[in-house]
Order: sequence, then C-alpha cells, then structure tokens
Amino acid sequence: MSDRSEALASYPEPALKAVCGNCTLRELCLPYGLSADDLDRMDGLVTLRRSVARGRSLFRRSDPFEALYSVRSGFFKTCITTEDGRDQVTGFHMAGDLLGLDAIGRERHNCDAIALEDSQVCVVAFSRLERLAREYEPLQRQLHQLMSREIAHDQSMMLLLGGMRAEARIATFLIDLATRLVQRGFSGSAMVLRMTREEIGLYLGMTLETVSRSFSKLQLDGVLEVRQRQIRIIDQDALLRIATPA
Repeated sequence: MSDRSEALASYPEPALKAVCGNCTLRELCLPYGLSADDLDRMDGLVTLRRSVARGRSLFRRSDPFEALYSVRSGFFKTCITTEDGRDQVTGFHMAGDLLGLDAIGRERHNCDAIALEDSQVCVVAFSRLERLAREYEPLQRQLHQLMSREIAHDQSMMLLLGGMRAEARIATFLIDLATRLVQRGFSGSAMVLRMTREEIGLYLGMTLETVSRSFSKLQLDGVLEVRQRQIRIIDQDALLRIATPA
C-alpha cells in the first residue's frame, strides 16, 4: 500500500472533514483575507486531513500532481537529488505553509516532501480549487498571490545567500525562521530546530562542519545560546548586522 493510501486508510471518513472557517491557521494559508461568507464557499474545497509520520513522505518527485497541502501542524523539508547525485534541501515548511505549488505547471511534483516530525496537512484537491477559482475571482487572486509570494521568498533567499560568508548565511536563516515563527504566534527569540545541522547545510550550501563551526562562533560571540537543537537569540541586533553586512 502507498504512503498516501496508508495515511487515508487510518482515518474514518467523518474525521477527514476540515472546515477552513474554524481553522486557526486560516490567515496564513489559502483563505487569507477572505470574509466569513467567502469562507463558507471554501467549505468542501478542503475535504481531507492527512497525517504523515516523521521520516515519511507527503509526496515524492515525479508523483502525479493531485492536490495542494496546507501544513496544519508539524514540519516538512522539501528536497531534490541533483544530476551528480547530491542531495539538496530546497526549503523548510511549517504550519500555515502550502506545499505542492511547484507541481502546478508540470502536473508532477519536482521534489520530495518529507516530514521532519509527526505532522498533519489539509488536502486541497486542485481540480476543485481550479474550478472554484474560475468562478470566484477573489479566490483566483489569492491563489496567484500565494504563488507569487512563494516565488519571491525563494528568490530573495537565494540572492541573499549567494555571496554570503558562513556566519551570515546562518544568521539569515535564523532571522527568516524567527520571522515566520512570530507570524504564527510563537517566540522569535527561542526556538527548537526541527531540522538537523546537516539538513541546514544542505539548504544553505555548507558542509556539516562549517554549520557547526558557525553556530559555535555565534555562541562564542554572545549572539546565540545553543543547546543542541535549542536556539536562543541573545543579541537580535548583532544577528541582523551579521546577516546584512555593510
């Protein structure tokens, strides 16, 4: 049985219903900015919730594109294998993020999405979304904004990281992560990293040793307090200066 079939089979049908209007994440994912009446129209668009155990895949590269996935809880990484066989992490995704936008054009997924901890997603059937978006302009506009936002974020991260030294890359990564956590109502100064240092390196284009040295240097300089995966930002201004050198 496939990962998808196993996940869906583990839930009775009534438990799979999810109503966007009652979701605490509604302002972070698909229905952002929609009124109560608008949200009523969304009911039925999100028909399933799916659980994905730590280390299991939500989808794999070249899987047929059927749905978008709104992360309800947990954490995912997306990754690809390059032509020369190297692994490359392309992003980390938390509650409120949408997964699967990359597959809209080719109708097949371009990457693997792997759960970094036990997670749950809302499944948005793309055929229904597309049909409703044609009938309902605000939803179509919102979908375009979501796609634009994802592209802009990825581009800005790549541009920022391209010419940076190691500590600046780590600082930029932590600031971006902290900003996203604050948007979700969590602390922006104390966090638990769901990804390993090796995975951070695969995202930032750094070796594991360089990632570890950079964290140690930032701790030695009094910018961070590091206890394994627990990170506390002690000097926010210094971290910002490191991320945006003159």
